[in-house]
Amino acid sequence: MRNLTLENITAACQGTYHGSMDYFHKEVEGVVIDSRKVRPGYLFVAIDGTKVNAHQFIPDTVKAGAVCVVSHEDLGETDFPYILVESTGQALLDIAKLYRDSFDIKVVGITGSAGKTSTKEMIASVIAQKYRVHKTLGNFNNEWGLPITIFELNEEHQAAVLEMGVNHFGEMRRLSSVASPDICVITNIGAAHLEFFKTREGIYREKIQMIQDMKNGGTIILNGDDDLLSQTAPIKGSAPVFFGLGEENQFRADNIEALGLKGTACTIYLPDDTSFDCIVPLPGIHMVSNALAGAAVGYKLGLTTEEIRSGIEGLPSMPGRNNIIKTGQLIILDDCYNANPVSMKASIDVLNMAIGRKAAILGDMGELGEDTCELHREVGEYAAKQGIDLVCGIGPLSRNLTDGAQTTGTDTQSAWFETKADFLAAARELIREGDNVLVKASHGMQFSEIVDALRELDLHSIQ
Repeated sequence: MRNLTLENITAACQGTYHGSMDYFHKEVEGVVIDSRKVRPGYLFVAIDGTKVNAHQFIPDTVKAGAVCVVSHEDLGETDFPYILVESTGQALLDIAKLYRDSFDIKVVGITGSAGKTSTKEMIASVIAQKYRVHKTLGNFNNEWGLPITIFELNEEHQAAVLEMGVNHFGEMRRLSSVASPDICVITNIGAAHLEFFKTREGIYREKIQMIQDMKNGGTIILNGDDDLLSQTAPIKGSAPVFFGLGEENQFRADNIEALGLKGTACTIYLPDDTSFDCIVPLPGIHMVSNALAGAAVGYKLGLTTEEIRSGIEGLPSMPGRNNIIKTGQLIILDDCYNANPVSMKASIDVLNMAIGRKAAILGDMGELGEDTCELHREVGEYAAKQGIDLVCGIGPLSRNLTDGAQTTGTDTQSAWFETKADFLAAARELIREGDNVLVKASHGMQFSEIVDALRELDLHSIQ
């Protein structure tokens, strides 16, 4: 790997090298934190989990061909090279920064309370019309995931789109200092991780820190429809450019026409007074916002309007993220990867575009702090007021959600279940053939199991 000699790695992590100098100037072939993924010539960074000491796997990695390991434990005399560091977690970030800085490519950094991954996919789809793009896999966006993503960069890549997610103060700079973005994109400031950030203003203060590590002369792209982001003043000499539906945004859309679950038609306007019509292939007004973010990044990187349009219209769907599944009996809106109040309401809006009976299978939202019960209740009320026919809540917190749905005085049917198994046992009595079914909850609820079960649900025998 470019520039990743054991000498440079030792210096980058401020570690102490132990072992034969025959290997000291050798570049490693790969960097991993999963001992099962070690291949000959790889560097293994031993990061302990909450229940497992990763250092116990070091002998296995050496047998598998690891050229060196990074350890925060003094291993004494060994017959293999190792680098002793104070923190292997920090060492992983340091090594990733060393590797990232060896590439002279455009890096787009993305953060926000909701829509990070779908916006990342949109931006990558757009700029891939001109550049060979590397992007964060899934949502590998934390202090382990970001380095793993960066280590996958290679000589062929011309641009990278890196997602950064945080849930505590101080984490953003640990990530953004590694990513060193040329373009910073913030999707929105919503009610996520309030358990730790307390207020939306706290979330804003942390998210905006990404810009401190933007390269000089970089570009700041913010959601101008967000009340906090829209007030952002110039940072590091760069004035933000804004995207959104409002007339005041440099990148905006109008002539918006919902096409049901087939997506949304709209006209996108660029700062040079050009415009183009396009179809955003995934449903929901929030996907139009994502398309505008993609248009803004593409415009700043010199893409033509036709290239931007092609990237937007060619956006692929992703499992767990606004993914439409047709089973022959149901249309499932699989948005189960994660959830917070903002994204829950956005997904309910998407469900409401469907033709026919609509059912929302919703689960607990995590890390919402002291207002968690009220925030769940508001989602239930919102679903009922939008005319959703059936609202099912699963999990202890979601009892508040179904209670909220019941208090609206609408015709919405609601039912609460303590566990996924309880819901699945009753599913054939609640779900009807031809239903449009939204499935959404925080990641820890593992609602992909519900999606899989609904795929196989046989409703033909039900009268």
